[in-house]
Amino acid sequence: MAGISTHTVTNQPPPLVGHDLFAGDRALVDAVERYTPRELLAEARAELSALGRAGGSAQVQEWGRQAEEQPPRLHTHDRYGHRIDEVEFHPAWHRLLGKGVSAGLTGAWTRPAGHVRRAAGFLLWTQVEAGTCCPLSMTHAAVPALRTDPTLAAVWEPRVTSTVYDPDLRPAARKPGALFGMGMTEKQGGSDVRASTTRARPLAEADAYALTGHKWFCSAPMSDAFLVLAQAPGGLTCFLVPRVLEDGTRNVFLLQRLKDKLGNRANASAEVEFDGTWARRVGEEGRGVRTIIGMVAATRLDCALGSAGLMRQAVAQAVHHCAYREAFGGRLLDKPLMRNVLADLALESEAATALALRLAAAYDDGGERERAFLRLAVPAAKYWITKRCAPVVVEAAECLGGNGYVEESGLPRLVRESPLNSVWEGAGNVQALDVLRALRREPAALDACLTEIGQAHGADHRLDRAVKDLFTELADLADAEGRARRLVERLAVVLQGSLLVRHAPPEVADAFCASRLGGDHGGTFGTLPGGLDLASVVERARPVR
Repeated sequence: MAGISTHTVTNQPPPLVGHDLFAGDRALVDAVERYTPRELLAEARAELSALGRAGGSAQVQEWGRQAEEQPPRLHTHDRYGHRIDEVEFHPAWHRLLGKGVSAGLTGAWTRPAGHVRRAAGFLLWTQVEAGTCCPLSMTHAAVPALRTDPTLAAVWEPRVTSTVYDPDLRPAARKPGALFGMGMTEKQGGSDVRASTTRARPLAEADAYALTGHKWFCSAPMSDAFLVLAQAPGGLTCFLVPRVLEDGTRNVFLLQRLKDKLGNRANASAEVEFDGTWARRVGEEGRGVRTIIGMVAATRLDCALGSAGLMRQAVAQAVHHCAYREAFGGRLLDKPLMRNVLADLALESEAATALALRLAAAYDDGGERERAFLRLAVPAAKYWITKRCAPVVVEAAECLGGNGYVEESGLPRLVRESPLNSVWEGAGNVQALDVLRALRREPAALDACLTEIGQAHGADHRLDRAVKDLFTELADLADAEGRARRLVERLAVVLQGSLLVRHAPPEVADAFCASRLGGDHGGTFGTLPGGLDLASVVERARPVR
């Protein structure tokens, strides 16, 4: 009938754009304020809000969509048949990566409170497009490995901590900044890097080698340099492989194919072949794992930060949707059952943020006790936070109903991304076994963790009881491998509980302890017990527009 429209849009939330990802995240703001020296706080707030406003803008969010929907393309040869081994990215990828570099996401090691500020920024930028965070993470994490060789560090550290992004393939010495990648995994070994078959043959030039072998996963293959492991005459050794040699010629870096991945599609992950590839030794022969372990630890923390960022974005989208969507006579946000679901998700998100930022603060401190704390807490946090990411994101998508299953909502991209960090830098069993190794060989690490947890002693009876149960788990490690996941989970959750009891609002700490430590929780989200102030928990998680 003329004049009647069937396309009037009602009862749909406005897009969550034009807001500050940082200022609207109360848990993250609180953590930054807690761990940043007072004299630096105004500067840190300003820089993180600038990044948060960029990330919350419609333009930058559109770049994230474009980069993910138009993934990189491999070009092995030019039109004339010359081998070029280049990966072509959508312009949005370069814009996003450039903003991440300019925001200092590779420069934590060179400024005061750099790790906390950079961790908060990394958590924010993950929410825009997680793929670009891979080269940002590896470049940031390369610094500890480089510092094992002062000569190399003097040359490369200023390049990797630069705030200038230059995507061109040319000698790093002629560029204003450089990015790093990493190659450890091989098809026959996976996380068992000592099974590496890539060979390193010494050359006449001091500390120079020729590599021959294959790396099964090499992310960000257009980076300027890579840290790789190979078997030298003295055993497994770490090497720096430049993409372009000093004379301007391309190093032998043969890209076989790009992986067709579940998520993280904007980022190129390649198989690469070395065939007489020039490399510079980093550290001593036979000490490859020890040399590169600092890089691994830093990227593991980034896995936890990345998962915390994905959870935060998913929860923010769910709470925002339910604040505007009406059903059964009122806002979804006010319905007791939906409120229970949202509060449960918010607790998981805030606990992840609190623990990840605490680890970043330990890096800034740099003291002996904090280093011991990191040795145990990083793999435990990496294990638990990344494991919680996928169920949180899937449940958050369900809060949007059918809308959350549609690509335009952005939730499917978060769902596809959510399992990645649990696999990256060592899957769950690798982290659990690493925790066991630290418990057996480094008693100072356990002492530091228990000291951290003990700061909340007496503040909540459920936490105190959980700590006692943890002591029971730790009492006998002789046959602990079969129950390692259980032990690591308890350690991580108790750490989170201690942090929330000390630093979070009472309603958040109470709900967390009741459900995660008191045992009053079901097998799915939305099963929090009665008598809790869930409305305040949800309101705290609501993004401020």
